[in-house]
Amino acid sequence: MSERYDVIVIGGGTGGYPAAIRAGQLGQKVACINAWLNRDGKPAFGGTCLNAGCIPSKALLESSEMLHKAQHELTLHGISTGKVAFDLAAMQARKDKISSGLTGGIGALFKANGVTGIEGWAKLLGDGKVEVTPHKGDKQVLEAEHIIVATGSEPVQLKIAPHDGEFIVDSWDALDFTAVPKRLGIIGAGVIGVELGSVWSRLGAQTVLLEAVDTFLPMVDAAISKEALRHYGKQGLDIRLGAKVIKAEKKGKGVQVSFEFKGKTETETFDKLIVAVGRRPFTDKLGAKDVGLELDERGFIKVDKGYRTNLKNVYATGDVIGGAMLAHKAIEEGVALVEQLAGHHTQVNYKAVPSVIYTSPEVAWVGLSEAEAKAAGHEVKTGATSFAGNGRAKALEAAVGQIKVIADAKTDRILGVHMVGPYVSELLAEAVLALEFAATCEDIALTMHGHPTLSENFHEAVLSVDGRAIHAINKKKAA
Repeated sequence: MSERYDVIVIGGGTGGYPAAIRAGQLGQKVACINAWLNRDGKPAFGGTCLNAGCIPSKALLESSEMLHKAQHELTLHGISTGKVAFDLAAMQARKDKISSGLTGGIGALFKANGVTGIEGWAKLLGDGKVEVTPHKGDKQVLEAEHIIVATGSEPVQLKIAPHDGEFIVDSWDALDFTAVPKRLGIIGAGVIGVELGSVWSRLGAQTVLLEAVDTFLPMVDAAISKEALRHYGKQGLDIRLGAKVIKAEKKGKGVQVSFEFKGKTETETFDKLIVAVGRRPFTDKLGAKDVGLELDERGFIKVDKGYRTNLKNVYATGDVIGGAMLAHKAIEEGVALVEQLAGHHTQVNYKAVPSVIYTSPEVAWVGLSEAEAKAAGHEVKTGATSFAGNGRAKALEAAVGQIKVIADAKTDRILGVHMVGPYVSELLAEAVLALEFAATCEDIALTMHGHPTLSENFHEAVLSVDGRAIHAINKKKAA
Protein backbone atom coordinates (compact mmCIF):
# COMPACT_ATOMS: atom_id res chain seq x y z
CA MET A 1 0.00 0.00 0.00
CA SER A 2 1.38 3.42 -0.99
CA GLU A 3 2.19 6.11 1.56
CA ARG A 4 -0.53 8.77 1.70
CA TYR A 5 -0.06 12.49 2.43
CA ASP A 6 -2.25 15.54 2.67
CA VAL A 7 0.15 17.50 0.43
CA ILE A 8 2.93 16.42 -1.90
CA VAL A 9 5.22 19.16 -3.18
CA ILE A 10 7.21 18.31 -6.31
CA GLY A 11 10.34 20.45 -6.27
CA GLY A 12 12.67 21.37 -3.43
CA GLY A 13 13.66 24.86 -4.59
CA THR A 14 12.31 28.19 -3.39
CA GLY A 15 8.95 27.46 -5.00
CA GLY A 16 8.70 24.13 -3.18
CA TYR A 17 10.42 23.82 0.19
CA PRO A 18 8.80 26.94 1.79
CA ALA A 19 5.38 25.66 0.68
CA ALA A 20 6.12 22.31 2.30
CA ILE A 21 7.25 23.98 5.53
CA ARG A 22 4.15 26.16 5.68
CA ALA A 23 1.89 23.17 5.05
CA GLY A 24 3.63 21.38 7.90
CA GLN A 25 3.05 24.38 10.17
CA LEU A 26 -0.64 24.17 9.29
CA GLY A 27 -0.81 20.59 10.50
CA GLN A 28 -0.70 18.86 7.15
CA LYS A 29 1.14 15.61 6.48
CA VAL A 30 3.63 16.74 3.83
CA ALA A 31 6.24 15.26 1.52
CA CYS A 32 8.63 17.36 -0.57
CA ILE A 33 10.24 15.53 -3.51
CA ASN A 34 13.49 16.99 -4.76
CA ALA A 35 15.50 15.84 -7.80
CA TRP A 36 18.36 18.39 -7.66
CA LEU A 37 21.90 17.07 -7.95
CA ASN A 38 24.92 19.33 -7.63
CA ARG A 39 27.95 19.04 -9.91
CA ASP A 40 29.52 16.57 -7.50
CA GLY A 41 26.50 14.29 -7.86
CA LYS A 42 25.26 14.99 -4.34
CA PRO A 43 21.57 15.83 -3.82
CA ALA A 44 20.63 19.14 -2.24
CA PHE A 45 17.45 21.01 -1.47
CA GLY A 46 17.20 24.71 -2.33
CA GLY A 47 17.04 24.44 -6.12
CA THR A 48 18.71 26.91 -8.46
CA CYS A 49 18.57 29.81 -6.01
CA LEU A 50 20.60 28.27 -3.21
CA ASN A 51 22.83 26.02 -5.32
CA ALA A 52 23.42 27.64 -8.69
CA GLY A 53 21.92 31.13 -8.78
CA CYS A 54 20.93 33.74 -6.21
CA ILE A 55 23.15 32.75 -3.31
CA PRO A 56 26.40 31.68 -5.02
CA SER A 57 26.27 34.64 -7.39
CA LYS A 58 25.84 37.08 -4.50
CA ALA A 59 28.77 35.47 -2.70
CA LEU A 60 31.03 36.01 -5.71
CA LEU A 61 29.67 39.51 -6.28
CA GLU A 62 30.57 40.41 -2.70
CA SER A 63 34.06 38.89 -2.97
CA SER A 64 34.78 40.69 -6.23
CA GLU A 65 33.44 43.93 -4.78
CA MET A 66 35.77 43.57 -1.80
CA LEU A 67 38.68 43.19 -4.22
CA HIS A 68 37.58 46.30 -6.12
CA LYS A 69 37.40 48.29 -2.88
CA ALA A 70 40.84 47.11 -1.81
CA GLN A 71 42.32 48.05 -5.19
CA HIS A 72 40.58 51.38 -5.72
CA GLU A 73 38.88 52.75 -2.58
CA LEU A 74 40.91 51.98 0.55
CA THR A 75 43.51 54.64 -0.25
CA LEU A 76 40.68 57.21 -0.22
CA HIS A 77 40.14 56.25 3.43
CA GLY A 78 43.83 56.64 4.17
CA ILE A 79 44.42 52.88 4.27
CA SER A 80 47.47 51.42 2.51
CA THR A 81 47.69 47.70 1.84
CA GLY A 82 50.40 47.42 -0.78
CA LYS A 83 49.80 45.27 -3.82
CA VAL A 84 46.50 43.44 -3.53
CA ALA A 85 46.13 39.85 -4.74
CA PHE A 86 43.25 37.40 -4.67
CA ASP A 87 42.80 33.64 -4.47
CA LEU A 88 39.98 32.50 -6.78
CA ALA A 89 39.95 29.01 -5.29
CA ALA A 90 39.37 30.51 -1.84
CA MET A 91 36.57 32.70 -3.22
CA GLN A 92 34.93 29.65 -4.76
CA ALA A 93 35.33 27.64 -1.57
CA ARG A 94 33.68 30.45 0.42
CA LYS A 95 30.83 30.58 -2.09
CA ASP A 96 30.29 26.82 -1.86
CA LYS A 97 30.39 26.87 1.94
CA ILE A 98 27.68 29.55 2.06
CA SER A 99 25.45 27.59 -0.33
CA SER A 100 25.92 24.25 1.40
CA GLY A 101 25.26 25.81 4.79
CA LEU A 102 21.92 27.14 3.63
CA THR A 103 20.86 24.02 1.75
CA GLY A 104 21.83 21.84 4.70
CA GLY A 105 19.64 23.94 6.96
CA ILE A 106 16.52 23.00 5.01
CA GLY A 107 16.68 19.49 6.46
CA ALA A 108 16.53 20.91 9.98
CA LEU A 109 13.56 23.08 9.02
CA PHE A 110 11.79 20.05 7.56
CA LYS A 111 12.35 18.07 10.75
CA ALA A 112 11.09 20.93 12.92
CA ASN A 113 7.90 21.22 10.86
CA GLY A 114 7.16 17.56 10.24
CA VAL A 115 8.01 17.56 6.51
CA THR A 116 9.26 14.38 4.84
CA GLY A 117 12.02 15.21 2.37
CA ILE A 118 12.45 12.71 -0.46
CA GLU A 119 15.33 12.80 -2.94
CA GLY A 120 14.50 11.66 -6.45
CA TRP A 121 12.47 12.31 -9.59
CA ALA A 122 8.69 12.69 -9.37
CA LYS A 123 6.23 11.73 -12.08
CA LEU A 124 2.51 12.46 -12.08
CA LEU A 125 0.40 9.32 -12.48
CA GLY A 126 -3.04 10.89 -12.14
CA ASP A 127 -5.74 10.27 -9.51
CA GLY A 128 -3.62 11.86 -6.79
CA LYS A 129 -0.69 9.50 -7.31
CA VAL A 130 2.98 10.37 -7.77
CA GLU A 131 5.72 7.96 -8.76
CA VAL A 132 9.11 8.64 -7.20
CA THR A 133 12.33 7.36 -8.76
CA PRO A 134 15.00 7.88 -6.10
CA HIS A 135 18.61 8.57 -6.98
CA LYS A 136 19.33 5.31 -5.22
CA GLY A 137 16.89 2.51 -4.55
CA ASP A 138 13.55 1.31 -5.89
CA LYS A 139 10.63 3.29 -7.27
CA GLN A 140 7.68 3.99 -5.02
CA VAL A 141 4.20 5.42 -5.46
CA LEU A 142 2.85 8.08 -3.12
CA GLU A 143 -0.68 9.45 -2.84
CA ALA A 144 -1.95 12.85 -1.75
CA GLU A 145 -5.10 14.88 -1.51
CA HIS A 146 -3.24 17.84 -3.03
CA ILE A 147 -0.20 17.86 -5.33
CA ILE A 148 1.83 21.03 -5.91
CA VAL A 149 4.22 21.23 -8.87
CA ALA A 150 7.08 23.64 -8.17
CA THR A 151 9.82 22.32 -10.44
CA GLY A 152 11.22 25.74 -11.34
CA SER A 153 13.21 26.67 -14.42
CA GLU A 154 16.54 26.12 -16.15
CA PRO A 155 18.78 28.27 -18.38
CA VAL A 156 17.74 28.66 -22.00
CA GLN A 157 20.22 27.11 -24.42
CA LEU A 158 20.75 28.41 -27.95
CA LYS A 159 21.18 26.27 -31.05
CA ILE A 160 23.46 28.95 -32.48
CA ALA A 161 25.69 28.66 -29.39
CA PRO A 162 25.71 24.99 -28.38
CA HIS A 163 26.48 24.51 -24.71
CA ASP A 164 29.55 22.36 -24.01
CA GLY A 165 30.08 23.16 -20.34
CA GLU A 166 33.66 24.30 -20.89
CA PHE A 167 33.92 27.03 -23.53
CA ILE A 168 30.24 27.84 -24.16
CA VAL A 169 28.56 27.76 -20.77
CA ASP A 170 25.38 28.62 -18.89
CA SER A 171 25.00 30.71 -15.75
CA TRP A 172 25.70 27.76 -13.43
CA ASP A 173 28.96 26.90 -15.19
CA ALA A 174 29.93 30.58 -15.07
CA LEU A 175 29.83 30.52 -11.27
CA ASP A 176 32.38 27.72 -11.14
CA PHE A 177 35.24 29.01 -13.30
CA THR A 178 38.58 27.89 -11.85
CA ALA A 179 40.49 30.65 -13.64
CA VAL A 180 39.63 34.17 -14.73
CA PRO A 181 39.20 34.29 -18.51
CA LYS A 182 41.24 36.98 -20.26
CA ARG A 183 38.37 37.75 -22.61
CA LEU A 184 34.82 36.92 -21.62
CA GLY A 185 31.78 37.13 -23.88
CA ILE A 186 28.21 37.12 -22.60
CA ILE A 187 25.09 36.75 -24.74
CA GLY A 188 22.44 38.78 -22.94
CA ALA A 189 22.70 41.95 -20.88
CA GLY A 190 19.80 41.28 -18.55
CA VAL A 191 19.97 40.70 -14.81
CA ILE A 192 22.01 37.48 -14.99
CA GLY A 193 24.35 38.72 -17.72
CA VAL A 194 25.15 41.98 -15.97
CA GLU A 195 25.73 40.33 -12.58
CA LEU A 196 28.05 37.66 -13.99
CA GLY A 197 29.78 40.28 -16.12
CA SER A 198 30.40 42.39 -13.03
CA VAL A 199 31.95 39.48 -11.12
CA TRP A 200 34.46 38.48 -13.79
CA SER A 201 35.19 42.02 -14.94
CA ARG A 202 36.20 43.03 -11.39
CA LEU A 203 38.44 39.98 -11.24
CA GLY A 204 40.22 41.05 -14.40
CA ALA A 205 38.35 39.68 -17.41
CA GLN A 206 37.87 41.95 -20.43
CA THR A 207 34.10 41.53 -20.65
CA VAL A 208 31.79 42.11 -23.61
CA LEU A 209 28.01 41.76 -23.34
CA LEU A 210 26.06 41.28 -26.57
CA GLU A 211 22.39 42.26 -26.19
CA ALA A 212 20.00 41.76 -29.10
CA VAL A 213 17.53 44.49 -28.12
CA ASP A 214 18.33 48.19 -28.43
CA THR A 215 17.17 49.07 -24.90
CA PHE A 216 19.17 48.35 -21.76
CA LEU A 217 17.09 46.80 -18.95
CA PRO A 218 13.74 47.70 -20.55
CA MET A 219 11.83 46.64 -17.42
CA VAL A 220 13.53 49.45 -15.46
CA ASP A 221 12.54 53.12 -15.68
CA ALA A 222 14.45 54.72 -18.57
CA ALA A 223 16.18 57.32 -16.39
CA ILE A 224 17.47 54.66 -14.01
CA SER A 225 18.60 52.18 -16.68
CA LYS A 226 20.39 54.96 -18.55
CA GLU A 227 22.35 55.93 -15.45
CA ALA A 228 23.13 52.30 -14.63
CA LEU A 229 24.46 51.75 -18.16
CA ARG A 230 26.73 54.79 -17.78
CA HIS A 231 28.23 53.50 -14.54
CA TYR A 232 28.77 49.98 -15.89
CA GLY A 233 30.53 51.44 -18.91
CA LYS A 234 32.84 53.47 -16.67
CA GLN A 235 33.68 50.28 -14.79
CA GLY A 236 34.83 48.60 -17.99
CA LEU A 237 31.83 46.52 -19.02
CA ASP A 238 31.53 46.68 -22.82
CA ILE A 239 27.75 46.47 -23.32
CA ARG A 240 26.72 46.44 -26.97
CA LEU A 241 23.02 46.99 -27.46
CA GLY A 242 21.39 45.84 -30.68
CA ALA A 243 24.05 43.15 -31.17
CA LYS A 244 22.33 40.04 -32.51
CA VAL A 245 24.45 36.88 -32.29
CA ILE A 246 24.38 34.78 -35.46
CA LYS A 247 26.70 31.95 -34.51
CA ALA A 248 29.13 30.89 -31.81
CA GLU A 249 31.51 27.96 -32.11
CA LYS A 250 34.59 26.62 -30.40
CA LYS A 251 37.80 27.52 -32.21
CA GLY A 252 40.99 26.13 -30.73
CA LYS A 253 41.11 27.16 -27.08
CA GLY A 254 38.43 29.81 -27.43
CA VAL A 255 35.03 30.69 -28.86
CA GLN A 256 34.45 32.64 -32.07
CA VAL A 257 31.23 34.66 -32.05
CA SER A 258 29.65 36.28 -35.12
CA PHE A 259 27.00 38.94 -34.61
CA GLU A 260 25.17 41.71 -36.41
CA PHE A 261 25.91 45.14 -34.97
CA LYS A 262 25.08 48.56 -36.43
CA GLY A 263 24.34 47.11 -39.84
CA LYS A 264 27.54 45.08 -40.09
CA THR A 265 28.57 41.52 -39.33
CA GLU A 266 31.35 41.44 -36.75
CA THR A 267 33.41 38.67 -35.17
CA GLU A 268 34.93 38.45 -31.70
CA THR A 269 36.95 35.69 -30.06
CA PHE A 270 36.62 34.93 -26.36
CA ASP A 271 38.18 32.49 -23.92
CA LYS A 272 34.72 31.76 -22.52
CA LEU A 273 31.19 32.55 -23.68
CA ILE A 274 28.29 32.70 -21.22
CA VAL A 275 24.77 32.27 -22.60
CA ALA A 276 22.48 34.34 -20.36
CA VAL A 277 19.34 34.87 -22.44
CA GLY A 278 16.78 33.84 -19.87
CA ARG A 279 15.25 30.72 -18.36
CA ARG A 280 12.65 28.18 -19.43
CA PRO A 281 10.18 26.16 -17.34
CA PHE A 282 11.48 22.78 -16.19
CA THR A 283 8.92 20.00 -16.60
CA ASP A 284 11.17 17.14 -17.72
CA LYS A 285 10.29 13.70 -16.30
CA LEU A 286 7.08 15.13 -14.81
CA GLY A 287 4.94 13.08 -17.19
CA ALA A 288 2.85 16.11 -18.14
CA LYS A 289 1.86 14.73 -21.55
CA ASP A 290 0.93 11.31 -20.19
CA VAL A 291 -1.57 12.70 -17.68
CA GLY A 292 -2.80 15.57 -19.90
CA LEU A 293 -1.36 18.43 -17.83
CA GLU A 294 -1.92 21.58 -19.90
CA LEU A 295 1.09 23.68 -20.84
CA ASP A 296 1.10 26.93 -22.81
CA GLU A 297 2.97 27.51 -26.06
CA ARG A 298 6.19 28.30 -24.15
CA GLY A 299 6.00 25.23 -21.94
CA PHE A 300 4.70 26.91 -18.77
CA ILE A 301 2.04 25.09 -16.77
CA LYS A 302 -1.37 26.73 -17.15
CA VAL A 303 -3.01 27.73 -13.87
CA ASP A 304 -5.95 29.86 -12.75
CA LYS A 305 -5.83 32.59 -10.10
CA GLY A 306 -5.87 29.92 -7.40
CA TYR A 307 -2.86 28.13 -8.98
CA ARG A 308 -5.09 25.22 -10.06
CA THR A 309 -4.05 23.28 -13.15
CA ASN A 310 -6.54 21.49 -15.40
CA LEU A 311 -6.01 18.31 -13.34
CA LYS A 312 -8.07 17.74 -10.22
CA ASN A 313 -6.21 18.69 -7.03
CA VAL A 314 -2.99 19.40 -8.92
CA TYR A 315 -1.55 22.91 -8.54
CA ALA A 316 1.58 24.74 -9.70
CA THR A 317 3.55 27.74 -8.49
CA GLY A 318 6.85 29.56 -9.08
CA ASP A 319 8.93 29.77 -12.23
CA VAL A 320 7.12 26.85 -13.83
CA ILE A 321 3.93 28.95 -14.22
CA GLY A 322 5.68 32.00 -15.69
CA GLY A 323 5.60 35.63 -14.69
CA ALA A 324 8.59 37.15 -12.95
CA MET A 325 11.12 34.36 -12.41
CA LEU A 326 12.15 35.43 -8.93
CA ALA A 327 12.79 33.33 -5.84
CA HIS A 328 10.74 35.57 -3.56
CA LYS A 329 7.75 35.46 -5.93
CA ALA A 330 7.95 31.66 -5.94
CA ILE A 331 8.12 31.58 -2.14
CA GLU A 332 5.08 33.80 -1.72
CA GLU A 333 3.03 31.85 -4.28
CA GLY A 334 3.77 28.52 -2.62
CA VAL A 335 2.96 29.81 0.85
CA ALA A 336 -0.23 31.54 -0.36
CA LEU A 337 -1.38 28.34 -2.06
CA VAL A 338 -0.99 26.04 0.95
CA GLU A 339 -2.73 28.62 3.13
CA GLN A 340 -5.60 28.71 0.63
CA LEU A 341 -5.78 24.92 0.73
CA ALA A 342 -6.06 25.18 4.53
CA GLY A 343 -9.00 27.58 4.21
CA HIS A 344 -7.14 30.87 4.69
CA HIS A 345 -7.83 33.91 2.50
CA THR A 346 -4.37 34.70 1.14
CA GLN A 347 -3.19 36.17 -2.14
CA VAL A 348 -0.06 37.55 -3.78
CA ASN A 349 0.04 41.22 -4.79
CA TYR A 350 1.67 41.08 -8.22
CA LYS A 351 1.76 44.89 -8.37
CA ALA A 352 4.31 44.96 -5.54
CA VAL A 353 6.93 42.41 -6.59
CA PRO A 354 10.48 43.70 -5.90
CA SER A 355 13.33 43.19 -8.38
CA VAL A 356 17.06 43.70 -7.79
CA ILE A 357 20.32 43.59 -9.74
CA TYR A 358 23.21 43.13 -7.29
CA THR A 359 25.89 45.02 -9.18
CA SER A 360 27.70 48.09 -7.90
CA PRO A 361 25.85 50.36 -7.98
CA GLU A 362 22.83 48.15 -7.41
CA VAL A 363 19.61 48.53 -9.38
CA ALA A 364 16.25 47.90 -7.72
CA TRP A 365 12.65 48.57 -8.63
CA VAL A 366 9.04 47.85 -7.77
CA GLY A 367 5.83 48.85 -9.50
CA LEU A 368 5.43 50.84 -12.69
CA SER A 369 8.02 52.85 -14.58
CA GLU A 370 7.03 56.31 -15.78
CA ALA A 371 6.36 54.98 -19.30
CA GLU A 372 4.27 52.08 -17.98
CA ALA A 373 2.24 54.37 -15.73
CA LYS A 374 1.42 56.68 -18.63
CA ALA A 375 0.56 53.74 -20.86
CA ALA A 376 -1.82 52.50 -18.16
CA GLY A 377 -3.69 55.82 -18.31
CA HIS A 378 -2.37 57.53 -15.21
CA GLU A 379 -1.77 61.23 -15.05
CA VAL A 380 1.77 61.01 -13.73
CA LYS A 381 3.95 63.11 -11.48
CA THR A 382 7.53 62.12 -10.70
CA GLY A 383 10.38 63.08 -8.45
CA ALA A 384 14.01 62.03 -8.22
CA THR A 385 16.96 62.67 -5.95
CA SER A 386 20.63 61.87 -6.51
CA PHE A 387 22.81 60.11 -3.95
CA ALA A 388 25.49 62.74 -4.68
CA GLY A 389 24.24 64.88 -1.80
CA ASN A 390 23.56 62.06 0.66
CA GLY A 391 25.91 62.17 3.66
CA ARG A 392 25.89 58.43 4.33
CA ALA A 393 26.57 57.65 0.65
CA LYS A 394 29.53 60.04 0.70
CA ALA A 395 30.91 58.40 3.84
CA LEU A 396 30.65 55.06 2.05
CA GLU A 397 32.47 56.42 -1.03
CA ALA A 398 29.34 55.39 -2.92
CA ALA A 399 27.62 58.67 -3.73
CA VAL A 400 26.38 57.64 -7.17
CA GLY A 401 22.96 56.94 -8.60
CA GLN A 402 19.47 58.19 -7.85
CA ILE A 403 15.99 57.22 -6.71
CA LYS A 404 12.97 58.00 -8.87
CA VAL A 405 9.38 57.95 -7.63
CA ILE A 406 6.39 57.67 -9.96
CA ALA A 407 3.01 58.74 -8.54
CA ASP A 408 -0.54 59.38 -9.69
CA ALA A 409 -1.09 63.14 -9.97
CA LYS A 410 -4.78 62.92 -9.02
CA THR A 411 -4.67 60.54 -6.07
CA ASP A 412 -1.06 61.11 -4.91
CA ARG A 413 -0.64 57.31 -4.69
CA ILE A 414 2.82 55.92 -5.34
CA LEU A 415 2.79 53.75 -8.48
CA GLY A 416 6.43 52.76 -8.72
CA VAL A 417 9.90 53.35 -7.32
CA HIS A 418 13.05 52.71 -9.36
CA MET A 419 16.58 53.09 -7.98
CA VAL A 420 20.24 52.82 -8.84
CA GLY A 421 22.79 53.36 -6.09
CA PRO A 422 24.40 51.95 -2.94
CA TYR A 423 22.50 49.16 -1.16
CA VAL A 424 19.25 49.99 -2.94
CA SER A 425 18.40 46.28 -2.64
CA GLU A 426 17.75 47.03 1.04
CA LEU A 427 16.15 50.45 0.50
CA LEU A 428 13.59 48.90 -1.84
CA ALA A 429 11.72 47.17 1.01
CA GLU A 430 10.22 50.47 2.15
CA ALA A 431 8.99 51.17 -1.37
CA VAL A 432 7.45 47.69 -1.61
CA LEU A 433 5.66 48.28 1.69
CA ALA A 434 4.44 51.64 0.39
CA LEU A 435 2.86 49.97 -2.63
CA GLU A 436 1.43 47.15 -0.50
CA PHE A 437 -0.32 49.66 1.76
CA ALA A 438 -1.33 51.91 -1.18
CA ALA A 439 0.68 54.75 0.34
CA THR A 440 0.59 58.27 -1.01
CA CYS A 441 3.53 60.60 -1.37
CA GLU A 442 2.16 62.49 1.61
CA ASP A 443 2.30 59.32 3.75
CA ILE A 444 6.03 58.94 3.08
CA ALA A 445 6.67 62.67 3.33
CA LEU A 446 5.25 62.62 6.87
CA THR A 447 7.37 59.61 7.87
CA MET A 448 10.54 60.52 9.73
CA HIS A 449 13.74 58.93 8.40
CA GLY A 450 16.98 58.62 10.35
CA HIS A 451 19.94 60.88 9.59
CA PRO A 452 22.43 60.19 8.18
CA THR A 453 21.06 57.19 6.30
CA LEU A 454 20.70 56.08 2.71
CA SER A 455 16.95 55.79 3.32
CA GLU A 456 16.76 59.57 3.56
CA ASN A 457 17.21 59.61 -0.19
CA PHE A 458 13.89 57.80 -0.67
CA HIS A 459 12.26 60.39 1.58
CA GLU A 460 13.87 63.19 -0.44
CA ALA A 461 12.78 61.62 -3.75
CA VAL A 462 9.19 61.47 -2.52
CA LEU A 463 9.39 65.10 -1.35
CA SER A 464 10.76 66.11 -4.75
CA VAL A 465 7.60 64.79 -6.45
CA ASP A 466 5.88 67.94 -5.18
CA GLY A 467 8.92 70.22 -5.28
CA ARG A 468 9.58 69.91 -1.54
CA ALA A 469 13.02 68.28 -1.36
CA ILE A 470 15.17 69.80 1.38
CA HIS A 471 18.64 68.60 0.45
CA ALA A 472 18.33 68.86 -3.31
CA ILE A 473 17.52 71.60 -5.80
CA ASN A 474 13.89 71.25 -6.76
CA LYS A 475 13.11 71.33 -10.45
CA LYS A 476 9.46 72.16 -9.87
CA LYS A 477 7.52 74.63 -7.76
CA ALA A 478 6.74 73.40 -4.27
CA ALA A 479 3.18 72.30 -3.64
